[in-house]
Amino acid sequence: MTQDPTRREFLAATALTSAAGAALLHGCASASDGAARRSRRPAVSGPLTGAEPVSRVRVGMIGTGSRGSTHVRLLLLMDDVEIVAVADPHVPSAQRAEKACADAGKPEPTLYTDDDHGYRKILERDDVDAVVISSPWKWHHPQGTEAMRAGKHAFIEVPLGLSLDELWDLVETSEATSRHCMMLENVNYGRDELMTLNLCRQNVFGELLHGEAAYIHDLRSQMNDVGWGTGSWRTAYHAKTQGNLYPTHGLGPVAQYMNLDRTDDRFDTLVSYSSPALGRNLYAKNELAEDNPHRKLDYTCGDLSSSLIRTQLGRTILVQYDTTSPRPYTRHNLIQGTGGCLCGFPTRLAVEAWGDYHHWIEGDALDEVREKYEHPLWKRMGREAEAAGGHGGMDYIMLRRIIECLKNGDPMDQSVYEGASWSAVRPLSEKSVNNGGAPVTFPDFSRGRYRQIKPLAVIA
Repeated sequence: MTQDPTRREFLAATALTSAAGAALLHGCASASDGAARRSRRPAVSGPLTGAEPVSRVRVGMIGTGSRGSTHVRLLLLMDDVEIVAVADPHVPSAQRAEKACADAGKPEPTLYTDDDHGYRKILERDDVDAVVISSPWKWHHPQGTEAMRAGKHAFIEVPLGLSLDELWDLVETSEATSRHCMMLENVNYGRDELMTLNLCRQNVFGELLHGEAAYIHDLRSQMNDVGWGTGSWRTAYHAKTQGNLYPTHGLGPVAQYMNLDRTDDRFDTLVSYSSPALGRNLYAKNELAEDNPHRKLDYTCGDLSSSLIRTQLGRTILVQYDTTSPRPYTRHNLIQGTGGCLCGFPTRLAVEAWGDYHHWIEGDALDEVREKYEHPLWKRMGREAEAAGGHGGMDYIMLRRIIECLKNGDPMDQSVYEGASWSAVRPLSEKSVNNGGAPVTFPDFSRGRYRQIKPLAVIA
């Protein structure tokens, strides 16, 4: 049996002096690897209250590789945004961002390319409101926390952090500084995911019971990246980590359908198993050049990771990950309720109240559903988003919403608590796999504050 981390902390706290114990209990946080933690719990919480409005958003870009360059291109389409600085030790990437600004008729940003810590020059500037962090995974936590301590809002690519300690530090720093810390989970802004959210909010599927989410994407070709490129740093994780390395793309939307970390429910426990690790070893042997350093690695992360989450209200979510097997791309995106079901890739649904729920409504028959339940955000900016590009428009809508929230002083659509919970599947799945599928318990990163956060509205 697993023990609730907050319970462990309570027991640890009672062993301290009464004054120290009271201080710890006032700001109790989840323990990591059994060690009691102190949690800074300020009176003001940025994730709940928003922040002061910004009329024109001045952005610093940290990392402008394949992902960061997309953010640069899309932000340059927005008249109320200025990219004032770029930090990237890969000089060609930084110069490409500089050229993109010039080609768009915008002021050229200051470049910081000397070393891995050039981003700190951006954080020292007083003309930067927010940073967009699109660096390799290991940098997400240090760059995010340093940015918030420097007074900047931090928008961080997925995952938010790699360990529970990193996630706790990001949460606590966001609270202590009242700076936004939002994970850039773009899939929450996909057309069908937005429509599904609207269907859930309109109670079309009744009480929600179960969800399924996945990131199935054959990325073995990235193992050819050496020196630069996503595979140059991501590949090694398959040789030193176990479980679900990248859980948030499918999970984020399902969690918001269910209002998790909002109002009355959150993740409770997880069990995880992995298949044998065969595919990347075979690919390395058969496809990689003799001098490719990735050919020499021993890939131990199972090819397919399957995790089952139970929420505190007893609902279940299946989360899968596989970037190794020859299989068509899917994020799955399934939500099941007492009154019906929607399943993605391809999108189709069945609703008991609409008649023949034994057969899917799919293909051209979905047009009528879209006409009635298309999300207002997509109605407002979908055509513009599709023209802009970026995963079918979801990237543009995500960035546009961030800018709108900053300008209006509103909370973000995704709180730091949500980003931390979704990212926690990574270290928790590894722990469960390494312990033979034993259940592990999710921390409550909000320490009960999720009950104060309203369900994400169907924003117009």
